[in-house]
Amino acid sequence: MSYHAPLSHTIDVTRPSVARMYNYYLGGKDNYPADRQVCERLLEHAPSTQILAINSRRFLQRLIRCLALEHGVRQFLDIGAGLPTQDNVHEIAQRHAADARIVYVDNDPMVLAYGRALLEDNDHTAVIQADLRDPEAIWDHPRVTDLFDLNKPVAALCVSVLHCIPDEDAPGELVRRTAARLCPGSFLAVSQLVSENAMIRRVITGLMRDSTAGNWGAVRCSREVDGFFAGLDILAPGLVDVSAWRADPRFGPRPRTREWIEYGGVGRVR
Repeated sequence: MSYHAPLSHTIDVTRPSVARMYNYYLGGKDNYPADRQVCERLLEHAPSTQILAINSRRFLQRLIRCLALEHGVRQFLDIGAGLPTQDNVHEIAQRHAADARIVYVDNDPMVLAYGRALLEDNDHTAVIQADLRDPEAIWDHPRVTDLFDLNKPVAALCVSVLHCIPDEDAPGELVRRTAARLCPGSFLAVSQLVSENAMIRRVITGLMRDSTAGNWGAVRCSREVDGFFAGLDILAPGLVDVSAWRADPRFGPRPRTREWIEYGGVGRVR
């Protein structure tokens, strides 16, 4: 989930990785002391960060079920997929539609290694190493063109990844270039870490940039994320704190964060 060119093919366990930090917050074991140390420092500034990570994961799970069951989507492109965890996109989608096809995209070599090991026996699923900042390379990748029929709807997922893209790389333009490759009736899911508190944005952005040697973008405000959805028809309930996106009351009250939220939604391509 960390984006910084050029693509690396070596795993550096001494430098924190956003993908491994996320794995740590979700209770995974695929992380190292450098990742855990930054996670603990981040919790000092934003104690609800672990809740935020859980909210983001549950949002991803709900939107996959929604798109597979309510809209019949059978092709999912998970950009900035991160390390495998419980209830991955292919597991959710193929639980509801055995013929669903999934391609995971990440620029972290550890994600590539773990993902390929997990998916070696799944013919409808692939993982590729590529960078969100080069959408054309993603869409033209042989595994994407082999697995997907791009004349049929695809759900492109940019969940909890755009905050890894700095402003100078124009994340809104990257979203538009991604959407431009989707046929009508496709979907684009986007979520991003936001805070309306300027100090929180500044402190956390600085901490993450310093800790990851620049492999970070920015915590943004919600109006910036609204612009990412220009030209799309936004599904109900709109653009919200993702913990509120089609939340299921059967599982109890939704956990809330204080210092920042994951904000976004799902848009349909016209």
